[in-house]
Amino acid sequence: MKKLIVLTGAGISAESGISTFRDSGGLWEQYDVMKVASIEGWYEDPQLVLKFYNERRRQLESAEPNIAHKILADLQQYFDVHIVTQNVDNLHERAGSRQVMHLHGELTKVRSSKNENLISDIGYKDVNWGDTASDGSQLRPHIVWFGEAVPMITPAAQLVLSADIFVVIGTSLNVYPAAGLVNYASEKIPVYLIDPNAVNYCRGRNINLIQAKATDGAAQLKEILLKNYV
Repeated sequence: MKKLIVLTGAGISAESGISTFRDSGGLWEQYDVMKVASIEGWYEDPQLVLKFYNERRRQLESAEPNIAHKILADLQQYFDVHIVTQNVDNLHERAGSRQVMHLHGELTKVRSSKNENLISDIGYKDVNWGDTASDGSQLRPHIVWFGEAVPMITPAAQLVLSADIFVVIGTSLNVYPAAGLVNYASEKIPVYLIDPNAVNYCRGRNINLIQAKATDGAAQLKEILLKNYV
């Protein structure tokens, strides 16, 4: 069974109604990202940050996995599928994907503000100022913010090194860490990029572009993979 590594970004969850930061009408226009998604923002106004992520959890609770999430889960019948996602939602898991690595943390989890390894699953509950972890410190979202290290980037790179097929959905290969991770894929393996735009990407790499939104592109990808690699 071939190892299929899939890197996903905000574009795959946008079709489930999850707001993005970068798109027109997205969260960039409602919030100053550095106020709610940076370590400096947390130190400056933690209550605003908690409010922002409480809103994101409520939004996620009412969202549903879309056909792209479900197709990736279905591909587990034919491939050893590993999802590496930049998204903090749990839509891959809810669609049935079993091997999901979150680069930027998870919205349904919180952690101690003093010990990054003291993590709790809270589901869709609110977190308020004064709520504490077992070590007595304020709970904070289990999210990797601007200004913080991305601890899962090394395991993700190691995973991509082992890929037989590499797929990118919902994130541009002009944006890191996507652009960095694709360089860990062997030049001998097929790489597929699903993107609705005709983009310039990864010079020197043989990238197969499926120019479509995530749901339509995932359906096309499934046909290609089953025809050529099963």
